Amino acid sequence: MHWAYKIANEIIEKYPNKETYVCASGISPSGSVHIGNFREIITSYFVVKALKNLGKKTRFIFSWDDFDRFRKVPNNIDPSFSKYIGQSYSSIPDPYGCHSSFAEHFEKEFENALIDFGIEIEFIYQSKEYSSGRYKDEIIHALETRKEIYDILMKFKTNAPTEQERSEFYPITLYCENCEKDDTKITNYNSKSKILSYSCSCSYSNLLNVNDARNIKLNWKIDWAMRWMKEDVVFEPGGRDHSSETGSYNVSNEIAKTIFNFDAPHYAPYEFIGIKGQNKKMSSSTGNLITPAELMKVYLPEIILFMFARYKPTASFNIGLDEDVIKNYSEFERYKANFMNHTLHDQDLLQSIEFAHNSAIETELPKFNHIASILPLVNYNVDLLQNIFENNGEPYPIEKIRKISQRAEYWIKKYYPQKHIIVNQQQETEYYHSLTKQQQNWLTVLCDQIFKNESTENLMKELYSICYHEDKKLMKTNQKHFFTMIYQLVLNRPSGPPIPLLFEAVSKNELITLLKFH
Repeated sequence: MHWAYKIANEIIEKYPNKETYVCASGISPSGSVHIGNFREIITSYFVVKALKNLGKKTRFIFSWDDFDRFRKVPNNIDPSFSKYIGQSYSSIPDPYGCHSSFAEHFEKEFENALIDFGIEIEFIYQSKEYSSGRYKDEIIHALETRKEIYDILMKFKTNAPTEQERSEFYPITLYCENCEKDDTKITNYNSKSKILSYSCSCSYSNLLNVNDARNIKLNWKIDWAMRWMKEDVVFEPGGRDHSSETGSYNVSNEIAKTIFNFDAPHYAPYEFIGIKGQNKKMSSSTGNLITPAELMKVYLPEIILFMFARYKPTASFNIGLDEDVIKNYSEFERYKANFMNHTLHDQDLLQSIEFAHNSAIETELPKFNHIASILPLVNYNVDLLQNIFENNGEPYPIEKIRKISQRAEYWIKKYYPQKHIIVNQQQETEYYHSLTKQQQNWLTVLCDQIFKNESTENLMKELYSICYHEDKKLMKTNQKHFFTMIYQLVLNRPSGPPIPLLFEAVSKNELITLLKFH
């Protein structure tokens, strides 16, 4: 059984009478949301799909924690933004000047990527929720149970609690009304009047009625527990850092039960995702990242979804932008073809293919490896590429070719220039003289056949007979050597695109010039 169905069945067993199954995820917009964060959303998304397939009504919510404090200037942001540290993400300007705030810039960047994936989510912006007063009752309740909350938090820490710390503890972040930063200290709270007094490092101080205040936020572990209760969440995943014995989930679990009288939702920990060749953990705040939008410039959305679907959340994996791109495309193309032919019998792979598609499965797409191999030879001309495929008996609509060729071109030029192959400008004489007399004779016959045959189809029929041998094993070896010779003499490398496509991409005159030796 696919891992998403397993989790979905566990949720149904735990909550058999729920009318609507609310599944949640959330991220703080501290910078561009990267492909590692994407696992947060995609884990919930697949569980939602599984619940729907099992006939359940669902609600998929995503919280933007944009009322969190700005902690660190990412490496790719102007260092002058350090002056905003301590303010909320929703209150500081967009560093690129195109949105109303820092938060909105990175929120919209990610939301647009999700549209391309076909993922529909109900977004909740926590800055709006807090500023609307929606959580005021929960904030007051947390203030009035602050000592009990302190006791819960200290159970998960190694340092000993003190009575002074307990009496001075407040489970909230308060943004100063003057400087808008959170460098504030609460000096008193009156539970009868709901009046709170505070002072800020900017020398400002004031009294606030919590019923009316819109600059107060519950601290993270209390906030998480409160939102579970407020939205009636039944499932939410969390990263490895939240999933340890003393991690956020277990702390919030106890706060939810003890303070908010709510059982924490079903939980699934997930491992982090990496980019092959990078040993550093991806981080929005450091700027060391690959975004889903960037990854979609190389991979089709359904291939990215498939990679996430086939691995259990607890399994870490790396996504390659090197030669692994061809491997991942070829593997997906093979599984998809088997799926369409009803010859894919591995249940997990079959369901992973289903999870990767939000609509009808598109079948008439040219193979990525074929396009990536030919594209540089035609100087990235898609019209020529279409003619080559058509002449080879593979007619594809231009938009289908462009869908793959755009990604192949971007990948070659940005990540894998080794694939930018070009036709040799002169004969590989030294290599030719290293061949046996028999192999040289194969080339002579090949050049004669190139002259005689107008179509590549006819030429290919003759090609296999050139190195014929009664011993089939030896015949296969001869063919392998023969093709390697062609690639070496035409492209100066031991492999290349399928020979029929190569012969369509390179003119007859060029082939003869490179293959015929006197």
